[in-house]
Amino acid sequence: MSSNVNDEFRQRLERRRRHRSGLTAETIVAAVYMVTGHRILGRRFKTPVGEIDLIAIRKRRVAFIEVKRRQTTEDAEDAITLTMRRRVRRAADLWLARNPQYQDYDVGFDLVFVLPWRFPIIMRDAL
Repeated sequence: MSSNVNDEFRQRLERRRRHRSGLTAETIVAAVYMVTGHRILGRRFKTPVGEIDLIAIRKRRVAFIEVKRRQTTEDAEDAITLTMRRRVRRAADLWLARNPQYQDYDVGFDLVFVLPWRFPIIMRDAL
């Protein structure tokens, strides 16, 4: 019985650690985008159809940004699935429908990898 309790406790701690790690990665990426002249319009935009990590605007381009924090580039690339891409695009469509003032803007889907001890790798229009 105590083994199950310990396992559940460890799993909860690991989920919290991953959650905090993801928030930290998103904060880093938001700072990089702001330094490059973007304004952050949203963070962790959740919908029934999907979630967008960051939404940023610069000039006439709205960027929907997916952030992946992993140990290696290969691990980050493996986390980009077709299902994830579809969810981000559906969530972006919903966000644009709710924010009609951006309907005529260029739309981009950026992918950013956050790896240990490296500057974030930003890939514009990668999703």
